[in-house]
Amino acid sequence: MIDLHAQRILIIDFGSQYSQLIARSVREIGVYCEIHDCSMTDAEIKQFAPHGIILSGGPESVTAEATPRASEAVFNLGCPVLGICYGMQTMAQQLGGKVTAGKKREFGYAQINVNGSSPLTKNIEDHITKDGQSVLDVWMSHGDQVSHTPPHFTVIASTDNCPIAAMADEARHFYGLQFHPEVSHTRQGKRLMERFVLDICGCKPTWTAKNIIDEQIAHIRQQVGKDGVLLGLSGGVDSSVAALLLHKAIGDQLTCVFVDTGLLRLHEAEQIQVLFAKHFGIHLITVDAKQQFFTALAGADEPERKRKIIGKQFIDVFDEQAAALQDVKWLAQGTIYSDVIESAATKTGKAHVIKSHHNVGGLPAEMKLKLVEPLRELFKDEVRKLGIELGLPPELVNRHPFPGPGLGVRVLGEIKPAYVEKLRLADAILIEELYKWDLYYKVSQAFAVFLPVKSVGVIGDARHYDHVIALRAVETIDFMTAHCARLPHEFLETVSSRIINEVPGISRVTYDISSKPPATIEWE
Repeated sequence: MIDLHAQRILIIDFGSQYSQLIARSVREIGVYCEIHDCSMTDAEIKQFAPHGIILSGGPESVTAEATPRASEAVFNLGCPVLGICYGMQTMAQQLGGKVTAGKKREFGYAQINVNGSSPLTKNIEDHITKDGQSVLDVWMSHGDQVSHTPPHFTVIASTDNCPIAAMADEARHFYGLQFHPEVSHTRQGKRLMERFVLDICGCKPTWTAKNIIDEQIAHIRQQVGKDGVLLGLSGGVDSSVAALLLHKAIGDQLTCVFVDTGLLRLHEAEQIQVLFAKHFGIHLITVDAKQQFFTALAGADEPERKRKIIGKQFIDVFDEQAAALQDVKWLAQGTIYSDVIESAATKTGKAHVIKSHHNVGGLPAEMKLKLVEPLRELFKDEVRKLGIELGLPPELVNRHPFPGPGLGVRVLGEIKPAYVEKLRLADAILIEELYKWDLYYKVSQAFAVFLPVKSVGVIGDARHYDHVIALRAVETIDFMTAHCARLPHEFLETVSSRIINEVPGISRVTYDISSKPPATIEWE
């Protein structure tokens, strides 16, 4: 079997908002990579044994004394290094060059002139001028810039505003780019990343869905042995892919538990039972725990507290079910990489907590079951590719994400059964209309939110003082950043009209146009 981790790229993160995009671009090329904090020590870098290192961008200035620097091992290990934006600047500063504030800041589209015939950029261009100059369309985001290259470096790209837009030390395979090849706005970014990862670092594109499945099956079998495994199945793509992967690996050792928390979408429980029990032949237990969850959540209105209560109730249900089954010692979950990042549970543990996920930060400190998480290091798009390879129906593979706590984090404030029911009906109307208008697969995620405020309305000539529903629809690639979807006004009017007329106790519908960041996709 191919060792998918034998050839790997190390991404050292200096706090860039694009670090996950760098990782995704490397994975899409077919090479395994990991993101680690810039405080990673020399010993840790040597132990990681990368085939290449990428230094990310970041919000700081290398001209200040207290800002982060790359470990000396980065430049002494003997492997190729690519510095992007801040990564290029700290490379230049640490190797004897100079960084200064630019004459003007550059944020957005720019064209760079590619000089010479560096292996990184040779024969890659968007335009060729009349005099034969190769030009690239790129995305810039910087205030500082390299004003003097370190010894042995040459300039391989420039602009009028940034004379050193890219630099190279070909002997040591060190490269610096002031622009961002990882973002889609840099049109030849993927080719530049392929050039570095495959040609310069010498990696082979073995990180494929089929190979990942084969590796995980072997790992799961080794990890759990003959023990029984309990999987909390939510019906979302993550837990569904985890279920099929585990079933393929250990067969009847797997029992899936679907918990009806009372916080599910309309007809969710029935759909899951039909698909997994009847279609895939997976042993599925459905637990009606509505009353248990609503009782535990009574009076709780703070998002983090709600998430932790929901996480504890899930574990209580799973422990109870495991006790009734023979030899169950493992709890499997569909945890993915973004869950881990947003819960500040990365290996360095230095990320800021944005929100706890019920299956990461929401888990209790002491658990009776050991965890198995086969998707923990995969991005959402990688999980979808695995789902297709494993035979999941397209409508499930491409289904919009649904949070583990369900509607519990879409009812703002205290959760009451009546509030949940209003939200469930409103959400179903939104999704139904998205399908009707052929918009469902054109947005990445869409849902309704129940607001615990009341608004005056007039229905049938009578004054109503009822609750408000907010609609949310976003477009994103990796769910780490997102923009609001520009849905047609006619569509929004149709959805609003249906919700107000068909859902009792709703007087007003709003549309959330916030981007992530600064907002998160979910409201809680």
